[in-house]
Amino acid sequence: MSAVPAAEIVHLDESLAVIDKPAGLVVHPAPSHRGPTLVDQLADLLGGGDPERPGIVHRLDKDTSGLLVVARTEQAQRALSEQVAAREVDRVYLALASGHLESRTGTIDAPIGRERRTRTRMAVSGAGAREARTHFTVLELLPAYSYLEVHLETGRTHQIRAHFAAIGHPLVGDPTYGKGEAYGLDRQFLHAHRLAFTHPTSGERLEFTSDLPPDLDAALEQARRR
Repeated sequence: MSAVPAAEIVHLDESLAVIDKPAGLVVHPAPSHRGPTLVDQLADLLGGGDPERPGIVHRLDKDTSGLLVVARTEQAQRALSEQVAAREVDRVYLALASGHLESRTGTIDAPIGRERRTRTRMAVSGAGAREARTHFTVLELLPAYSYLEVHLETGRTHQIRAHFAAIGHPLVGDPTYGKGEAYGLDRQFLHAHRLAFTHPTSGERLEFTSDLPPDLDAALEQARRR
């Protein structure tokens, strides 16, 4: 069994931490997952909110890499959660989608819920669907793909992956919503590239960026040469 990759702390203060999460690491314990998690790795660093997942205010899928903020105190957890709910936390991703989209910029506005037959998948207008909006800009048109900057307005489970699959452009490498392994990837090409929020204590607006990890960077270069 391969070792669980370790997360990198890119910012740390008395109220919060910003984490660069590697692919392959689950954020918090869940009934469907009993192995090590980000919560386990950070241990006593986290605080506030649900004792089963202390400090967590938003999450990334296991095989999505990139930035997320976690709280260290009850006050910070509450304030950051309120920012997420009010859509005041900017979350921008880099993604590689199959095919060419019809426009260079756009919004996918379609409610997402659990797929009725396969409960581990999400689907547009699925069970218990809730509003979901994903904004995108095409950064580069490749021979068979679209390299995208994606901005989340809402943050539903698997939102970006399900939305692009729904419009016929699943993410490259996605084993759940697409064709699976491609260009050496055994996970979806999706990276939380930029994160911005207001510090719950100082009131300062903070912004962080994370470059593509090596596996996605290598896949992008191969896709460019296709």
